[in-house]
Amino acid sequence: MPTLKVRTVVPEPKRVRRIEGSFGWLDHRLLRDGHLEGMTLTDLAVYVFLVLAADRDGVSFYRKDVISRKLDIEWNDFEQAKRRLIERRLIAFRPFSPSEIDGFYQVLPLPAGGAA
Repeated sequence: MPTLKVRTVVPEPKRVRRIEGSFGWLDHRLLRDGHLEGMTLTDLAVYVFLVLAADRDGVSFYRKDVISRKLDIEWNDFEQAKRRLIERRLIAFRPFSPSEIDGFYQVLPLPAGGAA
């Protein structure tokens, strides 16, 4: 049976998105490999924020209070999301110093083989 090729229609061809300057990107395997399953909306919001704020090494140093304020989430909800993202091996975190609550967040490559 022949395969039907779907013709893509661009709804607004004069407004096709162009990447200018820096940009954050989301790996399509988040959807395809099941990484989104089991994530809360807060988990997803924190993850997307960190992706958008990250430098070329995937590192962001936004403070917890700034992220929480920009996402309109409580500190405790942020901490729970951070913990879940670390457990799923989607991000890593290292405090600025042993006594600090803020630090460096790194968006990690997606784990091989799908969601943890």
